[in-house]
Amino acid sequence: MAPIDPHSFTDSAHLLTTHISLTLFFDFPSSTISSATLLSLPTPYIGPLTLDTRSLSISSVLDPLSLSPLPFSLSSPDPILGQSLSVSLSNQTQILILSKTSPSSSALQWLSPPQTFNKTHPFVYTQCQSIHARSIFPCQDTPAARVKYAAKLNIPRQLSAVMAARHVERRDPLPSEAQGVCDDSVWCGDDRVVEEFVMEQPIPPYLFAFAVGELGFREVGPRTRVYAEAVNEVLDAAAKEFAGTEEMIQVGEKLFGPYDWERFDLLVLPPSFPYGGMENPRMVFLTPTVIKGDSSGAQVVAHELAHSWTGNLITNKNNDHFWLNEGFTTYAERRIVEAVQGEDIAALNIGIGWRGLVEEMERFKDNVEFTKLKTNQAGVDPDDVYSQVPYEKGFQFLWRIERQIGRSAFDDFLKKYIATFKFQSIDTDMFLNFLKANVPGIENEIDLKLWTEGTGIPPDAMEPVSNIYSKIVSLANEFKLGRMPREDEVADWKGQEWELYLENLPKTVEASQVTALDARYHLSESKDYEVRVAFLQLAISARCRDYYGEVEKTLKEVGRMKYLRPLYTALVQGAGKEEEKVFARRVFTEACDCYHPIAQGVAEAILAKHA
Repeated sequence: MAPIDPHSFTDSAHLLTTHISLTLFFDFPSSTISSATLLSLPTPYIGPLTLDTRSLSISSVLDPLSLSPLPFSLSSPDPILGQSLSVSLSNQTQILILSKTSPSSSALQWLSPPQTFNKTHPFVYTQCQSIHARSIFPCQDTPAARVKYAAKLNIPRQLSAVMAARHVERRDPLPSEAQGVCDDSVWCGDDRVVEEFVMEQPIPPYLFAFAVGELGFREVGPRTRVYAEAVNEVLDAAAKEFAGTEEMIQVGEKLFGPYDWERFDLLVLPPSFPYGGMENPRMVFLTPTVIKGDSSGAQVVAHELAHSWTGNLITNKNNDHFWLNEGFTTYAERRIVEAVQGEDIAALNIGIGWRGLVEEMERFKDNVEFTKLKTNQAGVDPDDVYSQVPYEKGFQFLWRIERQIGRSAFDDFLKKYIATFKFQSIDTDMFLNFLKANVPGIENEIDLKLWTEGTGIPPDAMEPVSNIYSKIVSLANEFKLGRMPREDEVADWKGQEWELYLENLPKTVEASQVTALDARYHLSESKDYEVRVAFLQLAISARCRDYYGEVEKTLKEVGRMKYLRPLYTALVQGAGKEEEKVFARRVFTEACDCYHPIAQGVAEAILAKHA
């Protein structure tokens, strides 16, 4: 057996699925989904076919034409990969699998009514990246296996569904379509409705996504709606924050070629969503923390939009090459931001990224494998080593190539790269070969092996150059000498300027300095979580226990890992932190039910390591 992906049981000798047809019955009281998964292969196949599953109960595997059972076996569970489902085929092109999710499915978060904005209806949503689609339905859960799919979602009638796919119709259930997931009488209950979707372009399984709840929307552009829970304040704030989306799509098309996904809708999820955004095609998922009231949250949208070309059109073959998704997308995002918001804002963005990259070098100093672009993740949970390295070191690599050959030539190269590999999954060597073929001699100017396989930050990486960036960094340096910025110096600062300032302050400051800074600028109460969390990290490192109430409040009101990881780590890492460790454990115990399973796992790992 030769796996094609360190995070999948998929065998390189087996055929890859080309289409999946899903019939899903949502049971909110039990927090489970019963599903019929019809997998289609490109040609008839004889022999074993290995699929990925996690925490699924498999009731039967059938030949869909004869409905006769097919022999199958499940391996014992692997803590990272889940269980392999091996099915014996005898010249079939399709197999039908009946299964049911576990209430603890790693991809799904089930929210009870009190955990939602309106407090009246339940809510469920997915997060399948990196390797969680297998906890919803059996599949070859590797980006190497791109699939088209169709889905019928049977849900309570008072709710609605959205999906990262084209909506076909909302209609009454039909008795002939339950496929064995439940009795026809249950499928066709008066209180049930079917929402039907289709994805006609081949996508990697981690881009499978849906949300079901009490949803509303606002139109914000010719190909963009903003969806959220049906709460006017949330919908109006989101529509205002993302009003410039169409302009960004048009800038993206100028830079990278046609937008191939028809719609670019946005879904603002409840505060427990573990990421800033997830680039699900046609329907980007967003944390509500990006709604900042000053349109700066649009930068996260710019990043997810950029994925429409780099990540969704061209995908890393597996997680060892994750930088191909995220480094390219960070570069593309900053080009869009520069065109729409100006060079200074793009430079701030690069500067914040640079600080993040430097901090990741410290985080991985005892595990330098994960400071490389091309990594070896065998035996490693990708959620545990998720970091800014593929984003920011990947960005730095592409920026270095741009500086070498000039922006105009690099733009031509990017367009050709996207056109050549679209709807394919590739690895680092394929990219480097394409680069060398299209930019002859580049390997003599840039050490490509050092950049992709070397550890740390290469010597020809670069901090941004801009007046505003330099001014903020020098003000942060002056703080070390006891000087706080004057009000006239920060009068026009928004969240990004404060974030950059705070991230450049020394990690060890006096408690009195922290208190004085907050007394003047009220950073601990900032509505911008980037600013608040950066300040609270400073307060924790200075042992300012006066702020622990604000730390607790923040850890309990959001589930975004970008905030949970540094706050929990700051509390428990280092010597003499017994009081903080007890505090962190208590807060986690009280808050964890409101976190997505992925975020729960990350916080638990931090506490297990240090507390």
